[in-house]
Amino acid sequence: MTTKRFSFASTLLALSVAAATCVSAQPGGGEDAPRTPTPRLPDGTVDLGGNGVWNLPYITNFAATLEGYEDGVRPPFQPWARAMWEYNRGNQVKYDPEGFCLPPGGPRSMGTPYPAEIIQNRDRIIIIFEGGGHVWREIYMDGREHPPAEELNPTYFGHSVGRWEGDTLVIDTVGYNEKTWIDFNGHMHTEQLHTIEYITRPYKEVMRYEAVIDDPGAYTDTWRVGWNINWIEGQELQDYVCQENNKFLLDMKDDLGQPFFEKSSGL
Repeated sequence: MTTKRFSFASTLLALSVAAATCVSAQPGGGEDAPRTPTPRLPDGTVDLGGNGVWNLPYITNFAATLEGYEDGVRPPFQPWARAMWEYNRGNQVKYDPEGFCLPPGGPRSMGTPYPAEIIQNRDRIIIIFEGGGHVWREIYMDGREHPPAEELNPTYFGHSVGRWEGDTLVIDTVGYNEKTWIDFNGHMHTEQLHTIEYITRPYKEVMRYEAVIDDPGAYTDTWRVGWNINWIEGQELQDYVCQENNKFLLDMKDDLGQPFFEKSSGL
């Protein structure tokens, strides 16, 4: 069955007040949910793919996934990062880069509510995202190291190298640009951002995702987030283009109430 996709930016606008401080219910099913053994490749490696997609949840506030989270708990902000977070919350996160159809980048890509497909090759793992700019991410699995810092070209997803530690995929990423936010809640980062992600598939129906966020430019200490992601057997990615008919941008006003974009005289 074909499902109609709406502009993700329009969805952000509609949910900005109600959803910005919440986290989607953690998927994974109840006690009676299916528990099929973990699929594996011929060499015994955990198979993170298959005939289906991962149904990424909407994680609007990464801080709410911190272990032992209580209302009011915040990440360990640097003063400027807290001030920017308060500014972003004060204007209903209207300058969220993902609302401009830019890629989510980093761990946020795993908390943007559109399906994703994982393709495992011998020397790399590719993650294709239906939403968040309809982009992909490449994780090198051939044992290479990160390039020297002075040779890195900062990008939305950075430079990722992965390795298996038992049944856990560990992904080390540096080289992020500053054009993304950590989440929809307005947490920002710098080019010093370094993430270590941990992915497991305890059984076929669920993948566990965790990420350690280390950015001394924006935070005084590391912080660890995590959630479960459900598998949808037999579903395929659809053609979704965020830039198409993005009314969020057409109607956007700046802090002075003026149109954010000047209207052209074109068609």
